[in-house]
Amino acid sequence: MAEEHLVVALGDRRYRVERRWCKPSGEEPLGFVSDLVVDSEGFVHVGHRGTDSPVLVFDPDGEFVRSWGQGEVADIHYMSIDEDDLILLADRDAHQVLAFDTDGNRRFALGERHAPRLQAPFNHPTAASMAADGEIYVSDGYGNSVVHRFAKDRALRQTWGSRGAGSGEFTTPHCVWVDRMDRVYVADRENNRLQVFDREGAHLAEWGDFYHPMKIYVDDRDLVFVTDQIPRISVLDPSGELVGRCRGAINGAHGLWGDRAGNLYLAELAPEQVTRLTLLA
Repeated sequence: MAEEHLVVALGDRRYRVERRWCKPSGEEPLGFVSDLVVDSEGFVHVGHRGTDSPVLVFDPDGEFVRSWGQGEVADIHYMSIDEDDLILLADRDAHQVLAFDTDGNRRFALGERHAPRLQAPFNHPTAASMAADGEIYVSDGYGNSVVHRFAKDRALRQTWGSRGAGSGEFTTPHCVWVDRMDRVYVADRENNRLQVFDREGAHLAEWGDFYHPMKIYVDDRDLVFVTDQIPRISVLDPSGELVGRCRGAINGAHGLWGDRAGNLYLAELAPEQVTRLTLLA
């Protein structure tokens, strides 16, 4: 019997679902797959927990290339990558945000390692996103309930938020993303919503109809992709209008990123794997 190729739709795009897309080497098995990013050359950097090699790198065909982060990363939660291929990594239980190049060389760190701080950076941070001008926004979401804003020189510039369910309050800010229109999206997980702010932390909007939203990814069309624990992937336009939704993951995509060809990559919860949603012509 021929293998069936599942197809999902998100807005005006259709994708072929490719489970277990990457091929780890025997020495580098996948642990708890937490997140991933795709660099400018199409290499996929997969962050996972519970192994001695926190980041595994795969070529565009899914073949294992190398690993990095050994001895430097304790507990990857979320990753992001900017146009210059600088990777920001939330080292959640070490209470830091770390920056690496794509070869795994550390460039800088935010926060003091193994020094959790109430309200101040950091107490189990979840994600970091760099704006076009070099400012960095961090969701500090497991021990704290705030968002931190760092200047280009990495000095702490602002902190906003508190515990609760009102506007500008959070219960587990699980991810943050700054788009090119200077809006800051925060996945307010246990409040089942996304909150939208300006760069100074002023509340602009609240988007609902999610169940425990996890990862945010904004593509080159300014469409906002959100994974949640239904499990499903939702796509919204910049006004918050739903334009597509699918069940591309088996048990939930904790992480999500896209490449320049329009393919999407999912960091799947158990069974741990990377799934590629391959864009169909």
